[in-house]
Amino acid sequence: MLTDIALRALKPADKPYKKSDGGGLFILVQCDGKKFWRLSYRFGGKQKLLSGGRYPRVGLKAARTWRDAAKQQLARGLDPSAERKADKELLRAPVSNGFEDVAREWLETRTLGWSPRYAALVVGRLEADVFPFIGKTEISAITPRTILEVIRRIEARGAVEMAHRVKNHVSEIFRFAIPDGRCESDPCRDLSAAMTKPKPVQHRPKVSARELPEFFQRLGTDGGSRLSHLALRWTMVTMVRSQETRFAEWSEFEDLDGAEPLWRIPPERMKMRSEHLVPLSHQAVTLLREIHGLNIFRKAGNMRLGRFLFPVAGAQSLVISENRMHHIMYRLGLRGKATVHGFRGLASTVLNETGLFKDDWIEHQLAHQPRGVRAAYNSALYLQHRRPMMQWWADYLDTAEKAGLEGKALPAMAITRPRQPQSTVLLPWDD
Repeated sequence: MLTDIALRALKPADKPYKKSDGGGLFILVQCDGKKFWRLSYRFGGKQKLLSGGRYPRVGLKAARTWRDAAKQQLARGLDPSAERKADKELLRAPVSNGFEDVAREWLETRTLGWSPRYAALVVGRLEADVFPFIGKTEISAITPRTILEVIRRIEARGAVEMAHRVKNHVSEIFRFAIPDGRCESDPCRDLSAAMTKPKPVQHRPKVSARELPEFFQRLGTDGGSRLSHLALRWTMVTMVRSQETRFAEWSEFEDLDGAEPLWRIPPERMKMRSEHLVPLSHQAVTLLREIHGLNIFRKAGNMRLGRFLFPVAGAQSLVISENRMHHIMYRLGLRGKATVHGFRGLASTVLNETGLFKDDWIEHQLAHQPRGVRAAYNSALYLQHRRPMMQWWADYLDTAEKAGLEGKALPAMAITRPRQPQSTVLLPWDD
């Protein structure tokens, strides 16, 4: 049995020689003094030799561990030399570099930060428009011309904006593959100049401030369901997106009987993935009371009173469809002239033109704040300023509706001080 002292004491000789450690393991001392581990063994009736590295880089303890592992392979009927060769081949085998393989890796790193809906959209775009054409191509072999041909197919069906979105996804995949050497550059980098330009962004058409009285006059004569009307009014008075109205839940409301009622919309339901706080005006709280009362009435007809403000019996999503509010606009003769989303633009225009409210207050209330850590920790930013602003907006809508009922034009309004909360009523969270 060898020892470290004995190994260090071994001196070179005129010709190579070996010293045994037992079990087939020995140290080979070369004429230049270098010492190498070797393992002698028999397999298939033949004598074989396996190299175990250089001493002292591979110490005595490590060499014995290696010998024992080789013995275990022999006991299982495996040739240690063949096993080592197979391991080396596996290490030399290239990582899968097909575009689709790399894209799937990229998706795994990104989807945790995306909503399920957006993740499904991105995967669907790649599977429909990219993978069938370049999915099996080595990523390093893909040229700008190849990507442009993929983009041209999308443009050919008139989906110009979609073509730009897909190009951006593909570009991110190439940039993902650059650091580990699977490709050298992003072939999408200079494609924009060769792509069809999308149409300029057009803001959604909206009812103007001058047209508000007539809008409310027509709304008062519409024969649609009251639940749909309440959803539209709620969207207008709170300045939220229709999606945020449709999926509003009773559990998201706070202090409705107090001086500072609040709607706390969780990040997962917001477009910008940040919590959004909506200070509620007196009119908004009144609408909540009516919505709750209507839900209780409907409960007798198998309407489940549960999570949502705007439930629909038997609907797969359990809430009113996105078309409910649109159909009201159509019946009022506003198809192509105004949208539900346009009321957010109207609120922004009116509030900015008053000169009473800062741009930051308005933008924050519209949930246009920047994304990131700062936004995540500032959902309550300007809340005390936004509260009287939202009350002013609700009063403005009331004045416009009153003018419409009286057949008058909308008068100029000054800012009003928040009134005291009205008398309390029983709401779902009081049960």
